[in-house]
Amino acid sequence: MQQAIQGKADVVDLVLLCLVSEGHLLIEDVPGVGKTSLAKALARSIDCSFGRVQFTPDLLPSDVVGVTVWNRSDSRFEFRPGPIFASIVLGDEINRASPKTQSAMLEAMAEGQVTVDNVTYPLGPPFMVIATQNPIEHEGTYPLPESQLDRFLMRVSVGYPSREAELEVLDTHGDHNPLDHVGPVATRHDVEAMIDAVRTVHVAPSIKAYLVELADASRRHHHLALGMSPRATLSLQRVARARALAGGRAYVVPDDVKALAEPVLAHRLLVTPEAQLQGISSADALAELLAHVPVPTSG
Repeated sequence: MQQAIQGKADVVDLVLLCLVSEGHLLIEDVPGVGKTSLAKALARSIDCSFGRVQFTPDLLPSDVVGVTVWNRSDSRFEFRPGPIFASIVLGDEINRASPKTQSAMLEAMAEGQVTVDNVTYPLGPPFMVIATQNPIEHEGTYPLPESQLDRFLMRVSVGYPSREAELEVLDTHGDHNPLDHVGPVATRHDVEAMIDAVRTVHVAPSIKAYLVELADASRRHHHLALGMSPRATLSLQRVARARALAGGRAYVVPDDVKALAEPVLAHRLLVTPEAQLQGISSADALAELLAHVPVPTSG
């Protein structure tokens, strides 16, 4: 993946942790920094199916999940699946779609299935939605509601490259598309095996108590109108397990939780209007939580 996305090893690591944690990823950044290329590079690195949805204001739910049509040759109705029926699904500029179309993604992201005309169709595994959005362009956009933001395991920002990385981009992207040289290095069965391995990582009772203390403190924080949901607590535990396994450990340590707290939690927390007037963001409130909630020192 780093052949296509230069100088962003930390972002690539987060994407891979999200994949093996069975989560979905929201990439929020300005245009032109490689959001779509990042999703494509992941899909090309795995021998699996890839679907893409270009979200627009006139996009319909059936354009995402599929539609039942009448087959005249067989004289029966048949279901034609939409692009959501893939292992890696890119939802480009997801905040440009109407709330009705955005909600069509909720069942797929939360339950790994799609229901059309009272028939339920399973998805994956693996199944991962990578959605992109531009945070600074508001014309013709529909902000994602909290219920949908909570379905994303992580929100990351690619950011501008360093001077050295941008020079490398000019060299490698100048005369060819680096994605053309990205090929599969793992199969979907390899990904499933890694997912199963993540589930075996041990989480000590003290770490679980630390997660619950963070959640409870977020719900009582004076700068937060909406704290961590139980889904957020489970998500943080799941991805902390993945980080531990990537580090060669069979157990989670507090540093795993603290390192992943911002990408996993910041988009789920809602600051109060008073805090917004003071210029306090959800990331600022989260930093306060991490600083004040005692860290366990033993299992």
